[in-house]
Amino acid sequence: MAPKSKTEARGRPRSFDAEKALDRALKVFWRKGYEGASLSELTKAMGINRPSLYAAFGDKQALFRKALERYEQGPTALIHEALAEPTARRMAERLLLGTAVGVCGVNGNPGGCMLVQGALAAGDSAEPVRRELAAHRQAAFTAITDRLWRAKKERDLPTDADPAALARYLMTVMNGMAVQSVSGASAADLRKVAQTALSVWPE
Repeated sequence: MAPKSKTEARGRPRSFDAEKALDRALKVFWRKGYEGASLSELTKAMGINRPSLYAAFGDKQALFRKALERYEQGPTALIHEALAEPTARRMAERLLLGTAVGVCGVNGNPGGCMLVQGALAAGDSAEPVRRELAAHRQAAFTAITDRLWRAKKERDLPTDADPAALARYLMTVMNGMAVQSVSGASAADLRKVAQTALSVWPE
């Protein structure tokens, strides 16, 4: 028997762009949540069949995790950018005003927030996904809290300011705006919400 060619030994080359397929899967998860996104919807959007999905990405949970990593490199990069602002006030403005626009679907993206919508209406089978999304939200909360503690030490916040409570306040408003956007609120509507929230920011 003739030896296998190098191409055969490595397996058949992929006939699709895995990066583009992942971007399409991300948008399905973003719109539908983890459990609401069926494998049929995912494969149709990605332009591949189930065996190709499993071979390239693993099972549905593994695909979701890869999509979540992609999401954090894009939309949620806002948080990392905001943390680099020179003052707590500027950070809060960047977070709230950026969220007001971002959750309304820009650059062809769905509206809302994948970290909020990803586990809504999910059953017991999605518990690992819910825990992972909660961990990502907690990481964002911790990063904002740490930044606000630094601001307080630098006297950029009043001495009686509570960094954890302020971080929770910011996260609550941001998550609420994401839900409101899915319910039909416009970017202009949400900018007003952001400005109202900023009006009570401690000086």
